[in-house]
Amino acid sequence: MNRLGWTLAVALSAAPAALAAQAPATASAARGDTVPLSLQAAVGRALGQSEEVRLARSQVQIAESQVREARAGALPQLNANVGYTRTFASSFSGGGGFTLPDSLRFAPDSTAPLAERVAYLERTAPLAGLGGLGQLFGNLPFGQANAYQATLSGSQLLYSGGRTGAAQAIAREFREVARLGLVEQTAEIELQVRSAYVNALLAQELARGAQQALEQAEAFLQQERLRLSAGRASELEVLRAEVSRDNLRPQLVQAQNAAELSLLELKRLVDVPLDAPVVLTTPLDVPSAEALARPVVAAEALARRASIAQAERQVTIAEQGIRIARGAFLPNVSLSMNYGRLLYPSSPVDLAGEWRTDWTAGLTVQVPLFDGGQRAAQLAQARIQAEQARIQLAQLREGVQLQYAQATAERERARTAIAARQTTVQAAQRVHDLTVLRYQQGLATQLEVSQARLELLQARTNLAQAVADFLNADASVLRATGGSSVLGALDTLQPLDTTPSILNPTVPAPTPAPSTTVPATAPVPATSTTTP
Repeated sequence: MNRLGWTLAVALSAAPAALAAQAPATASAARGDTVPLSLQAAVGRALGQSEEVRLARSQVQIAESQVREARAGALPQLNANVGYTRTFASSFSGGGGFTLPDSLRFAPDSTAPLAERVAYLERTAPLAGLGGLGQLFGNLPFGQANAYQATLSGSQLLYSGGRTGAAQAIAREFREVARLGLVEQTAEIELQVRSAYVNALLAQELARGAQQALEQAEAFLQQERLRLSAGRASELEVLRAEVSRDNLRPQLVQAQNAAELSLLELKRLVDVPLDAPVVLTTPLDVPSAEALARPVVAAEALARRASIAQAERQVTIAEQGIRIARGAFLPNVSLSMNYGRLLYPSSPVDLAGEWRTDWTAGLTVQVPLFDGGQRAAQLAQARIQAEQARIQLAQLREGVQLQYAQATAERERARTAIAARQTTVQAAQRVHDLTVLRYQQGLATQLEVSQARLELLQARTNLAQAVADFLNADASVLRATGGSSVLGALDTLQPLDTTPSILNPTVPAPTPAPSTTVPATAPVPATSTTTP
């Protein structure tokens, strides 16, 4: 978990730097200036501006809010309500009032003699309260024209069979899943940018090789035409030189198109305007001996990959789902309380009357008895989903191990190919130098020199391809283990300068042969002096 957190911190810390670098790059693109773009700058821009990374960050924010929402289910719930009701007509109003019959009326005569008044009171005293029946229900809330009500209600869940705690655990695990998803997405974007950068470098290298090959073929054609005019070559040789040159032109166009498309793909990933001129400043050079000899990341690191940690938490979430489904068979206990103040004024604006209190509390126990087997079906589904999550975790581990094995094998193959290609380049260089020497001594033709140079170009192209394969495989190995490729071999390369590298040396043009080979009246023009 510490490794994953460190990777996430690296990814997030790269965002501010990328945003800071975006402004000058965008301004330069707006002015039409060339935008220099190194590998680290490309990765930083992608991590800071990628739509996929921003989407993953929003998922983390959603998960944070869901954790707070789940926690709120275990806390008290309070609500306040203030309202006014105006009653225009009610079933409790009207009916003509209430009138007692004369036989039930209590009306003592104060002018009667004392004996009669005492006898009347003794006889009719039980009827004295009947006269107030008409006003007994006159002040109740039923049918009142105006009513104000202010209430405060609260409830607290006491027991839910473990469902609330399981929901909180699921929310916390989902938050970790979202964070790990951000780590995975960041690593994937970084791998895509690095691969696109290497592929763009390789495509440009191949385009330069094709350009050099065409220039050599053009120079050789000119020499053959001079030899033909001097009587030292036949028309067939000139035609062969023209066919060789024309066959190289489609290859050059194809290589240039591939270089342009690869550069456009890189611009898209790093959010650079597609019409902005970009110069890649990190060279496609042979990695250092230390990078080539660096041991492959241990296979134990596979267990720390973010995607595997995500799948493990998905298993935990599914197990909590079983807990929730099992809790549906248990009782649900909650406590509620309501406190209210009521007023029934005669006028809507008269608030000085007597406010009445309405205060209640209750304890609710809900016991599930029978639902037609719905809860049992939900529990069975939760158990099946947990088993599916375990199977998916096992499949993911196998897939990651396979990805790691493939990337490791490709890295080893590319490392071996680099050593072999370097030997081939040295041999091709030696053949070229000897052929130039023989040409200077009049023992070799210009065709042999051109052939030697083409073979040298092809050897260097093969070396460039091997280097690109190694760099991509090295990044893929680190990606398979869930690590950041900031420790990859390509990061050991220095920014591009004007010093010729092993993939782009300056090859001197062969010195023209003595006049015994070509007449002085037809000098041999110098060929192109730079090869990829």
